[in-house]
Amino acid sequence: MTVKTKKLDIAARLETDEDIREFLREVAKTGDTSDLIHALNTAARAKGMTEIAKQAGVTRASLYKSLAEGGNPQFDTIAKIVEALGCKLVVS
Repeated sequence: MTVKTKKLDIAARLETDEDIREFLREVAKTGDTSDLIHALNTAARAKGMTEIAKQAGVTRASLYKSLAEGGNPQFDTIAKIVEALGCKLVVS
């Protein structure tokens, strides 16, 4: 008997704004910069890339490019995405 597996898409599990905040909070605490960019990509997909791009004031294509693996978004772009996701950047 062959076992079939599917790749887990965390974006499908982020159902509420609180889920997204907690996910980003945990990655910010435990991950590095590339982990955070990947997490922002995941959270944006969970909320809808088109909607996040619109709220962040960037094009959808630009959002995908900024958050792609190897992407190097500017801080201003990150701040806009975080705000569009209903979160705030905090230094403590």
